[in-house]
Amino acid sequence: MKYTKDQIIWGLLRLGMGWIFFWAFIDKVFGLGFATASGKAWLDGVSPTFGFLKFATHGPLVGMYQAMAGLPIVDWLFMMGCLGIGLAFLLGIGMRIACVSGVLMYIFMYTAGFMPPVHNPFLDEHIMFALLMIGLTMINSGQWLGFGRWWRETALVKRFPILE
Repeated sequence: MKYTKDQIIWGLLRLGMGWIFFWAFIDKVFGLGFATASGKAWLDGVSPTFGFLKFATHGPLVGMYQAMAGLPIVDWLFMMGCLGIGLAFLLGIGMRIACVSGVLMYIFMYTAGFMPPVHNPFLDEHIMFALLMIGLTMINSGQWLGFGRWWRETALVKRFPILE
């Protein structure tokens, strides 16, 4: 299949977004020594969200986020979100649900660390990545360098278009 330069760029951007989420999942599961130190992985029994929620949150919602630190349901939702969003964007399938989930996750991360004016008082990478996810989904970027075109034609997606 031949792609235009624009389609290749959009496909690569989608793959990059997928990799960001998938890598977060892999590193936190196995503690590969990048963002998650060896011995501090989810498989070692360490909460993947506790440190951030307990010690890195700021702003008007700090109490809410710190109260969620270490809750197993929060850990599971975060980890399954990273895995699902990552795989959906890497494969180019199920991007509508993955986009909504990813945008929500970025909004939560943005509001958890919100502390103007230390950083830009409004726009940061969480907002930009959320907008990129929306754009990638709106242009159906899963069809380039992915399985989106095939996925869209399956009986399951034809019956339940939200799965596209």
